[in-house]
Amino acid sequence: MTHQALWSGGFKEPLSEIALTFSSSIDLDKQLFREDIAGSIAHVEMLAATHILAATEARKIRTALKQIQKEIETGKFQLTGEFEDVHLAIEQRLIQKIGPLGGKLHTARSRNDQVALDERLYLRSAIRDLSKLIVHLQRVLLFKAEKYFGELMPGYTHLQRAQPVMLSHHLLAYVWMLERDHERLQDCLKRLNKSPLGAAALAGTSFPIDRLRVAKKLHFDSIVENSIDAVSDRDYLVEFVAACSTIIMHLSRLAEELVLWSSKEFGFVRISDAYTTGSSIMPQKKNPDMAELVRGKSGRVYGALVNLLTIMKALPLAYNRDMQEDKQPMFEAVRTTQQCLSICSQMLVHTAFDRHRLEDELRNDFLTATEIADYLVRKGVPFREAHAITGKIVSYCIDHRMYLGNLDLDILHTFSKAFGPEIFDYILPQRSVEQKKSAGSTSPHDVKRQIIHWTRVLKGRRG
Repeated sequence: MTHQALWSGGFKEPLSEIALTFSSSIDLDKQLFREDIAGSIAHVEMLAATHILAATEARKIRTALKQIQKEIETGKFQLTGEFEDVHLAIEQRLIQKIGPLGGKLHTARSRNDQVALDERLYLRSAIRDLSKLIVHLQRVLLFKAEKYFGELMPGYTHLQRAQPVMLSHHLLAYVWMLERDHERLQDCLKRLNKSPLGAAALAGTSFPIDRLRVAKKLHFDSIVENSIDAVSDRDYLVEFVAACSTIIMHLSRLAEELVLWSSKEFGFVRISDAYTTGSSIMPQKKNPDMAELVRGKSGRVYGALVNLLTIMKALPLAYNRDMQEDKQPMFEAVRTTQQCLSICSQMLVHTAFDRHRLEDELRNDFLTATEIADYLVRKGVPFREAHAITGKIVSYCIDHRMYLGNLDLDILHTFSKAFGPEIFDYILPQRSVEQKKSAGSTSPHDVKRQIIHWTRVLKGRRG
């Protein structure tokens, strides 16, 4: 070991190189250096305020910590594998700079409450960044919904064509999903934004510290009230990654639809060349690789969630070294979710819908069969009977290689005398959506109401 561990006073032998390499977390937790230094500055200022340290001592430590941050940012001080973790690396550098005084920084705290603080600060920032990315994607979807307002598309259940819907309505469904994702992050923040610092290793400290002062300095809402709970749980991290998993699930569904819709079989969209790739052997190919990667990267975030749950499963209170392994899934979930939200926004901006293809597909199918059944119900036919009659009409059309628009009144009368000439208005796709009356439906009136709602909401939201 190049540096003697700060905890090694009672040890007769230094940690072996292989054990240091195995147990070192600095390759990951060095990303938390800003959070670690911010927490240390707040801590040392509190130690001065409570007269545990002299004001002059606190000023020297604070100044040196700020210098160390600049050294790390400029590369002058490298956080390398010779250090056990980011906390000890910064503290050792502090002692190098100002001597034994630097060792006073760790008064009334432990790495246990220190790392819990760093993670909460990091996740608070991650929630802010992810929330902005969600809002941006919502705005892109809203823009597309406004641009294509009035355009219809086949709606699907079981990946089988079902009924005509407004394209805007389909796109706005994702806006609502993302809104719940946004709400989950904000709700997670309520439980996350509490300071664990001052819990020390698990039992608190005999020094007269002011935990609330530190919490206020770091913009926490309050403190974690139980010192054992403060250092021994990572439920805030599990909850955060669970929220990321739901976000990535929604993005994966959107990505899958873009993959399907960009295929020749669907032909609903054209994704810009800037967000597709070619084949190394087939010159004609244009692959929706960005959408496929979003779909594939969902496994990383799901894996992070299972990883965290497995780490925490059956751990006795309080802190256990197993919990060091929480950094990898935390960083993975944040990085992957950020990347996928960003690429989805950019890809959608550069995606165009083929209006003519959508119109053709609406005409050449049986998407308004439900309207025939509803028409018969209005004529007094029980719904189950109307359903059966309509099913027979569809079978007739399939057998005779025709669609609903090819039917005439004489043919319809062979199935039911309840049909009148006005039935042909009901089987038009545009009339189908216009007939919808229920709140939240695909009717132009309701879709317009949703667009107005989201225009107002997103206009006043940061992101």
